[in-house]
Amino acid sequence: MPVKIRLQRHGKKGKPFYWIVAADARAKRDGKFLEKVGIYNPNTNPATIELNLDSAVKWLHNGAQPTDTARAILSYKGALLKQHLDGGVRKGALTQEQADAKLSQWLEEKASKVDSKKEGLTKAETEARAKALAAEKDVNEKRIAAAKAAEEAIKAEEATEEVAQAQEDAPEAPENTEETQA
Repeated sequence: MPVKIRLQRHGKKGKPFYWIVAADARAKRDGKFLEKVGIYNPNTNPATIELNLDSAVKWLHNGAQPTDTARAILSYKGALLKQHLDGGVRKGALTQEQADAKLSQWLEEKASKVDSKKEGLTKAETEARAKALAAEKDVNEKRIAAAKAAEEAIKAEEATEEVAQAQEDAPEAPENTEETQA
């Protein structure tokens, strides 16, 4: 029975979520599987991958062939490196302690790279939020200044209208008092 390590899709439309499974190659994509090896969620940044390393390596030792995407995930999490190191231990080129030390060193380096990427993403996100907030404050200040200027213009216009109205309402005084007396 040919076994493949592949992704089994779950989730809803537009929001995929995958199980990493060991399944018979003849089974349907989302059908029967032999063992669930891990999960893969591409919706997060960076993508969330949880993998049972020992189970994945066991299936690789038994001859399971990973699909291209599953191979990339297994490589990313160190399953292919562990399989390679186990082959060296079986041949006598390495001891188990040396292989474990190499694998743990590689995993630590990988974890530090992932952490630095996460820090970079959060830093970029906070900078973007700060820029957006500053731009929003500028727009609000301009809007408030424009509103104050409009209020001042309305008050000045009202004052000129009041002065004009007062001048119109004032009774006209005769210019020459002599003409009125004659």
